[in-house]
Amino acid sequence: MTSSRVLVLNSGSSSVKYQLLDMSDSRRLAQGLVERIGEETSRVKHSPADGETREWSGAISDHDAALKAVAQELSRDGLGLDSPELAAIGHRVVHGGKHFTEPTVIDDTVLAEIERLIPVAPLHNPANLTGIRTAQALRPDLPQVAVFDTSFHTTMPESAARYAIDVETADAHRIRRYGFHGTSHAYVSRATAKLLGKAPEEVNVIVLHLGNGASASAVRGGRCVDTSMGLTPLEGLVMGTRSGDLDPAVIFHLMRVGGMSADEIDNLLNKKSGLIGLCGDNDMREIRRRIDEGDESAQLAFDIYIHRLRKYIGAYYAVLGRVDAVAFTAGVGENASAVREAAVAGLAELGLAVDDELNAVRSDEPRLISPPSARVAVAVVPTDEELEIATQTYALVKGSDILT
Repeated sequence: MTSSRVLVLNSGSSSVKYQLLDMSDSRRLAQGLVERIGEETSRVKHSPADGETREWSGAISDHDAALKAVAQELSRDGLGLDSPELAAIGHRVVHGGKHFTEPTVIDDTVLAEIERLIPVAPLHNPANLTGIRTAQALRPDLPQVAVFDTSFHTTMPESAARYAIDVETADAHRIRRYGFHGTSHAYVSRATAKLLGKAPEEVNVIVLHLGNGASASAVRGGRCVDTSMGLTPLEGLVMGTRSGDLDPAVIFHLMRVGGMSADEIDNLLNKKSGLIGLCGDNDMREIRRRIDEGDESAQLAFDIYIHRLRKYIGAYYAVLGRVDAVAFTAGVGENASAVREAAVAGLAELGLAVDDELNAVRSDEPRLISPPSARVAVAVVPTDEELEIATQTYALVKGSDILT
């Protein structure tokens, strides 16, 4: 029997998202979510491709219990973790530093390096490690693969990745720009090239991943040469609750004049800034509704969001020199036509424009929203990070002798 299935796990601090895919045809067999792990009101939501969604609540004490619940739900559909058709488990790992430039089969050395990177990803890497170790305990015989959010951005030249601070200090504390959302940027840049009928190596793309977290990347011939997030996911675009780019002296000012601690400032910039800090909402749909009602604070928040976005489009245009497409993706990028329209408004001299009718279309398919005469294509490309993780995982194990 051919082993062609891959289980993708995205383990958070109190949740596990999962998808089971058959890589013989990239078909999604099941997907689900376990949330509020460690609480009495934990919730499991499981959706098989060929059946009705099941939901139940109860106490799920830890990630071991969560993954056992996942295995139980999959077994009810004949898709259990003990199936010989399961080729591998692919894990999303947020931070891989400079070391991990591609998907990697997990062993003790890999686990130790992911753990060593906890100081630069304290919210994410510990949860990722917990999910990996639990999955290993459940299926010790199965290859487990780490796919890193940062790996797509390791192709950035040093001129883009280095901060202009003392080199010895930077190296001692591993301070550099790593970038995040890499699986999304990789998937969308390739899908955009396909939409244009070209190979990724032939295309220069600016990818705009706009969700609650947001990032931009400049992709030249399939390789990332710059991205907006840095040492952490705080740098760059205005986001739902994160400030994005900020004069570092603001931090010193808040310490000295505002009397705030480092933890208070961290909380301010990551959880109480961005759109929610500007107008009290981080849902673009609600912000647009308030704008339609004449809300000035919502309008200002939107204008600041767009201003930063357009700055990055222009900057990455300069970095690439030639741009074949600008691709919008993720929740806001895929669904907020007003954001797409505003982001390219006034950039006709750069060859950018959107067609109002095409931009208004709602679809789950990749599509062009620029007029046929536009010099640069503007596209909406729904991201699929789970498929990207599964694709990279399967390619790695299929190309090795692990399964033979």
